[in-house]
Amino acid sequence: MTGDIRDGTTAGMAVDLGGEAPVASPCINICRMEAASGLCEGCLRTLDEIAAWSQLSDAAKRDVWVALEVRRAARAASPAEPTASPETSAASSSKAP
Repeated sequence: MTGDIRDGTTAGMAVDLGGEAPVASPCINICRMEAASGLCEGCLRTLDEIAAWSQLSDAAKRDVWVALEVRRAARAASPAEPTASPETSAASSSKAP
């Protein structure tokens, strides 16, 4: 079962959405930015969201969590784009025009 933002879990992680405890960071220590999307490969936050996290109110952090759930759902619904393998790239670049 994947998580559900309404019950405080997402991607198997507990998230406090009740407003009592501090809101956990979505960082999962896979910190690489995707050039095409501008999102972190691990947590799906933007650089602005990552940089601002420690200064955000708990309400704003919850808003980021909601946005992350939407981003995850959108990724799950869209087919993955194929990537060129090194063999394919090398073969196509060695062909004469």
